[in-house]
Amino acid sequence: MIYSIDVTIEAPVQGTEIADRVEDAVTNLFPDAEFRREPDRFIAESHSLDAFSDTLHEQEILDTARREFFNGRDDEGFSFSLKKQPAFEGVVNFAVGSEDELGDIRVRVDVREPDVESFIDYVAPPTEDGRPVDPDDR
Repeated sequence: MIYSIDVTIEAPVQGTEIADRVEDAVTNLFPDAEFRREPDRFIAESHSLDAFSDTLHEQEILDTARREFFNGRDDEGFSFSLKKQPAFEGVVNFAVGSEDELGDIRVRVDVREPDVESFIDYVAPPTEDGRPVDPDDR
């Protein structure tokens, strides 16, 4: 299956933060993202979530990721937020509730092909007993 997506990542940079560390936080989870710096934030764009998906599998947080993706889902795609400090360490930690005082990394995924649910299944497949389930085995 061919996937066609646009990923936009926004990370605020506060005056008390080192901009390179904020950029590293994003790069650790989205290594192929292309950056542009604005005065108070980084905006990065990508066309893949493969490395991010690998991290979700390694951390064994597919169910949490699916929940966050579906909570942020609309007709065109889905959105979610991540905590900066864990991202700096290469760890996915979804931001829920109130925003961190330094701001969260906001991610928007627009899905053109195939459809939103199929792409979510690709990035964070359904699980059974914590293990990804092959849809053909159901």
